[in-house]
Amino acid sequence: MTTQSIFKGLLRPVLVSAVFFMALTGLAYPIFTTFAAQLLFPFQAQGSLIERDGLVVGSALIGQHFTRPEYFHGRPSMTLGADPQDPGKSVSQPYNAGSSGASNLGPTSQKLVDQVAARVRAYRQENGMAADAQVPVDAVTASASGLDPHISVANARLQLARVARLRQIADAELLQLVNDHTTARTLGLLGEPRVNVLQLNLALDARLPSRQPPIAASE
Repeated sequence: MTTQSIFKGLLRPVLVSAVFFMALTGLAYPIFTTFAAQLLFPFQAQGSLIERDGLVVGSALIGQHFTRPEYFHGRPSMTLGADPQDPGKSVSQPYNAGSSGASNLGPTSQKLVDQVAARVRAYRQENGMAADAQVPVDAVTASASGLDPHISVANARLQLARVARLRQIADAELLQLVNDHTTARTLGLLGEPRVNVLQLNLALDARLPSRQPPIAASE
């Protein structure tokens, strides 16, 4: 068997197949999916970016760290960032999209128990709740990504009185705003009803501007 016949019989089909599938999966498929996404889901394809006054203030998919009392607050976040004083070290930087992750503390960890207990006390105090009042789990536990943009409906409603008082708005009016920004279960089956914190706070600012400077990329 000559070298030429070996090439035609064995190597040529292999090389042709390799080139074909590289072109198909490395070029044609990405181009097709990108075009289809831009055509069918332009908002999602661009990162679900949220704009206000022509400026991008965030994404509907990534939570932000709200701390001012006149805003609804998201879940705790355990993401880290570089220490400004020592780049070789890490410090707490909630909702850092460049460092998604959780604390990795197990359910038997005393450190986790202490963290949750401290969050429960702070949540009750911040929202004027009784010392033995139940607190939603999502209000005191971080998500696996540390970037969850949603909170439970129960969490939002427990914060409602605080926000209504500081914004000087009737509870019923603010409850309607929360309901307007509540997303139902996916396909009616998956997950739980949820509230996107960034979108709710932006709607809140649009209706009742804060007495402080307007919301930035993170507050």
